[in-house]
Amino acid sequence: MALEHASSGQVIEVLRRDGDDLSQFSAIALAKTDELELIRMCMPKGKTMPEHHVLGEITLLCLQGQVAVQAHGGEQVLGPGQMLYLHGGQAHALAAREDSLVLLTILMAKAGR
Repeated sequence: MALEHASSGQVIEVLRRDGDDLSQFSAIALAKTDELELIRMCMPKGKTMPEHHVLGEITLLCLQGQVAVQAHGGEQVLGPGQMLYLHGGQAHALAAREDSLVLLTILMAKAGR
């Protein structure tokens, strides 16, 4: 059965969900349209995502923990309440320095979809 995405006007619980375990990796699409995708990622300490890129512009919002983002030839460390914006196509890598919760937003319209 496919995961049901949030609909317009629906409240989305981002910080706490049933069965939350930040020590286990998970990536759940909370909402998805032709133009926008919202993804909630749990990243356990030590979890890395090798360098990659997304065609659409993105934001990464750290809700809990600490995540290092490598992009533009440097590294930025995001803590709770900190956000990073990246142009579409910008190569980046992630590394969780603590058990972390991140909200990823992708602007699909810029990705040519």
